[in-house]
Amino acid sequence: MIAYREMTADDIPAGLNLCRLAGWNQLARDWELFLQIHSTGCRVGVDDAGNVVGTVTTLPYENHFAWIGMVLVDPSKRRHGIGTQLLREALQLTADHETIKLDATPDGREVYLKLGFVDEYKINRMRGRTIISGNVLPGARPLVENDFPSLLKLDREVFGANRQSVLECLFNDAPQYAFIVEERRRIYGFCLGRHGHDFDQIGPIIANDANSATQLLSNALHQPVDKPIVLDILTHTPAWNTFVSSLGFKALRPLIRMYRGSNNYPGVPAKQFAILGPEFG
Repeated sequence: MIAYREMTADDIPAGLNLCRLAGWNQLARDWELFLQIHSTGCRVGVDDAGNVVGTVTTLPYENHFAWIGMVLVDPSKRRHGIGTQLLREALQLTADHETIKLDATPDGREVYLKLGFVDEYKINRMRGRTIISGNVLPGARPLVENDFPSLLKLDREVFGANRQSVLECLFNDAPQYAFIVEERRRIYGFCLGRHGHDFDQIGPIIANDANSATQLLSNALHQPVDKPIVLDILTHTPAWNTFVSSLGFKALRPLIRMYRGSNNYPGVPAKQFAILGPEFG
């Protein structure tokens, strides 16, 4: 029998263990952020021996939509309905939101379709490395704290909701990946990044056009980081896809952004060039 209960900070080591078993990249800081933003929004599945064998997280983004992530099940306990029940727990936690969103793998998509989710758009996970040498494209500059009010206004328009707490955490933890593009003191593009167990991830990358996105990514990649870099990119602009591939990034796997409900706050996907990550949106 599996019991389902609220996740606490004491469960973070168990969550990290499930990440490592699944080959996922999250650090303790990621779990802490889930609990910091929504202390009652995460669930764990616990077996008879008291071992955590599954997790799920939820994040409310204003009253616009809620996000489901970190659906993890111990490999030795899979195919027993634990993942499906964790999803049902998450749907109960987010029942007061008209729209629920998540990013699915192709296999996970089949489960989500049965729960009433529909496709929104595709995302490609790409893997490469930083550019230690070579020219950095001009036009971007490092993000500073005073830029945040303007940055948050742009992000809310493009993402579809306010996610200030998450973006501030990214900036504080990995400022070397934070850049903006601006004109006449008006920000019209930015990128952030974060550290991980196996690789660092750059995202979100939000910009008015592909040229600005390439400037942001080029600057963020110009870092002496001896670790692979992952991007979860939207593929709506051929010039952007070509640029990412020209840097040596290779496709790892596809993701599908899905939603359940009305999707009244879709944001502006055409200005989103890379997402923050499947667990955060």
